[in-house]
Amino acid sequence: MQFTYYGHSSFSITTNKGIKLLFDPFLTSNPLTTTDPAMIVADYILVSHAHHDHTENVIDIASRTNATIITIDELATYYAKQGLNVHAMNIGGEYNFPFGPVKLAHAQHTSSITIEGLPVYMGEPVGFMFTIDGVRFYYAGDTSNFGDMALFGKAQPIDYAILPIGDNYTMGPSAAASAAKRLQARHVIPVHYNTFPDIMQDPNKFASLLPDDVVTILKPDQTIDLA
Repeated sequence: MQFTYYGHSSFSITTNKGIKLLFDPFLTSNPLTTTDPAMIVADYILVSHAHHDHTENVIDIASRTNATIITIDELATYYAKQGLNVHAMNIGGEYNFPFGPVKLAHAQHTSSITIEGLPVYMGEPVGFMFTIDGVRFYYAGDTSNFGDMALFGKAQPIDYAILPIGDNYTMGPSAAASAAKRLQARHVIPVHYNTFPDIMQDPNKFASLLPDDVVTILKPDQTIDLA
């Protein structure tokens, strides 16, 4: 299984069967990546919330690849109106896709798109709990650190937690380290940092807040194999 990080909160996972999952595609305006969105291949696009820095390339990639968008009901309805394939879900619900089960989890954030200069509500922000090829993931989306993360960790062991560390809009390094401990995650991949001046962070300092070998720091456009 391969994991590719595009910077900010955009990443993809390719399963051992070759199914390609894309998360929160923000590529065109993302200063950290050199990846051309026209080259992205996706079977599924998972969208945590509607903000531009998580959805910029959803429509163009889904239109070109015919990917199925997995997201909260209100945002799925919006994308369905654009003629795209969607699978609507809601918080606490789980569905077994061809690549494995996905469950929507609560996130503490906001979610809207901008129409004529004004924010338009697009449902609740979410995180994703999912299992691929026997590996359990938790992608938190944009969120603060909250107590229920301890329940996530107790419900099923988490192999990889993908957590924002940028602060200002989400939890920062110390709160994210606390979240990782609540989750009891075996591995943590930090995201949502260094894209803009107000979310500049040193991921190595974040890593120092957790035991050795827990944090995996990826460079933008880097691909790694996951065990």
